[in-house]
Amino acid sequence: MITNKPVSASFSEITQWSQINWQQCNKNTLRLQNRIVQATKEERWNKVKSLQHILTRSFSAKVLAVKRVTTNRGKCTAGIDGQLWQSSTSKFQAINDLRHRGYKPLPLKRIYIPKSDGGKRPLSIPTMKDRAMQAIHLMGLSPIGETIGDKHSYGFRVYRSTADAMSQIFKTLAGKHRAEWILEVDVKKCFDEIDHNWLLSSIPMERRILQKWLASGYIEKQMFCSTKWGTPQGGIISPTLANMTLDGIETVIEKQFGRKGDKKRKKSGVHMIRYADDFVITGKSKEILELQMLPLLKEFLAVRGLTISEKKTKITNVKQGFDFLSQTVRKFGTSIIIKPSKDSIGRLLRRIRELVQKNSSQSQKSLIDLLNPIIRGWAYYHSKVCARKTFEKVDHEIFQILWRWSKRRHPNKGLRWIKDQYFKTYGNQSWNFAVKEVNEGKTRIYELFKATTISIRRHRKIRAAANPFCREWTTYFAERLSTMKEVKEA
Repeated sequence: MITNKPVSASFSEITQWSQINWQQCNKNTLRLQNRIVQATKEERWNKVKSLQHILTRSFSAKVLAVKRVTTNRGKCTAGIDGQLWQSSTSKFQAINDLRHRGYKPLPLKRIYIPKSDGGKRPLSIPTMKDRAMQAIHLMGLSPIGETIGDKHSYGFRVYRSTADAMSQIFKTLAGKHRAEWILEVDVKKCFDEIDHNWLLSSIPMERRILQKWLASGYIEKQMFCSTKWGTPQGGIISPTLANMTLDGIETVIEKQFGRKGDKKRKKSGVHMIRYADDFVITGKSKEILELQMLPLLKEFLAVRGLTISEKKTKITNVKQGFDFLSQTVRKFGTSIIIKPSKDSIGRLLRRIRELVQKNSSQSQKSLIDLLNPIIRGWAYYHSKVCARKTFEKVDHEIFQILWRWSKRRHPNKGLRWIKDQYFKTYGNQSWNFAVKEVNEGKTRIYELFKATTISIRRHRKIRAAANPFCREWTTYFAERLSTMKEVKEA
C-alpha cells in the first residue's frame, strides 16, 4: 500500500524532498526557539546570539524556510532573477544553496499596488533565495519579539488577529468610569521611514545579514535605486522588523503613568491597543492625551526616524465613535457597540458593483465564483461584532445589484421569467441567486453566498502574555486552537 508519510531518515541520509520528516523538523526548530525565549527572559544576550546562530544554520530551519516560500501566496511571484522553486528537485537543491558564507542578496523588484484611498503602495519583491534566508532568520527573531514585545500589540504576530485587538478595545472601554477619549495615531510612512542605524543597533539578529538586506536596493523601470532608510514592504521579515520598531510604547506609558492597576494609571485611563502601525491610546481626558501622551509618543518615534501624520492623527470622544481596523467603535451609556464601518461596507459594495459591471457577459456560475470568496471573507471578518443588521443590509444591496444585472441581460423578457431564470427557492428561502448544472448525470447547485448565513459569535481574546514559542503555553494554545476549530465547524 502506498502512503504519503515522510520517510524516517537521518538528515545526512536525506537526498530527496519527499524524504523529509516535517514533524521532526518542526520539533527541532521549536526546541531551539523555546531556548531562545528562556535566554531572552534571563537577558542572556550572548546565549541568544549563540542559539540564533545554531538555528539559522540548521537543516530543519532551511527545510521549513523553503517550504514556507514555496507554499505561501507569493510562491508564483519571482524576483528580479525570474526564478521559482516549483519542482521537488529545485526545492531540495534550494536547501543546499542556503549558505551564509558569501551570501549577497539581490536587489528587490519594485511594483505598486492600489490603496483604498486611491493612491499606490510600493511593494518590493525579493528573490526566492532571499525570501528563504529572511524566513530562516525570522525563526530566530520571532521568539524574541514575542517575549519582549508590547502585550497589546496584535499585528504580525503568531496566533494574534484583528479580532483580538477589537476585543481588547471592548474590554478597555466598556463599563462605568472608563476612559472616554481616544488618541487615533497614524504613523507617517512607517515601513519606508525607519532609521537604518536604529534597526542595526536595536534589532537582536545578525547585524551583517540585516545590513545587507537593508542596503540591497531595488530595481524600478530597469534602474537601480538605493535604500537609505526604511524596511521594504514585501519581504518576509519586514513586518516583524516594523513591529519591533514600534514595540516599547507600553514601557513609555508605564514610566509616565505607572503600571496597570496603579492608582495613577487608573486615574489617567491611559492604555494602548496596536495592530501593526495602526494604534489607539485611551485616556480619561483630552488634556492627558494632547499635553502628555502625544509629546511622549513623538519623542519615542523620532528616535526611530518616524513621525506622526498630523492630518490623520486626532483625538476623539468615544461617544462620537471612531473607526479602527474597518470597524466603528462607539459608546452608548456604559455599553460599547462595535459594528462594521461605513467605509468597509462602501468598499465591499463598490468592489462588487465593479466586478458585476466588468463581467456583464459572463455566465451566472462564473459570476457566483467571483463574488462568493469576497462576500464570505468580508462577512467572516466582521462575524465577531454587532453585524447582524449590517449583514442584512449588505445582502439586500447585493441582491439589488444582481437584479439589475439580470434585467440588463434580458431587456425583452418579463420580470417573472427573469426571476425564474436566475433566482431559485430552496425551503423557506426565496430569491436565491443560484444556478443548477447537470454534469454526467449529477446535479450541482451553485448559489451566491449570503452574509446572513454566518452566525455572530463573540471572539475569545488571546491572553496578553501568551507566547507560542514558550513551552509553558503549549497546552493553552492546543486547547485554544481546538476550541476555535469547533466553533468554526459549528
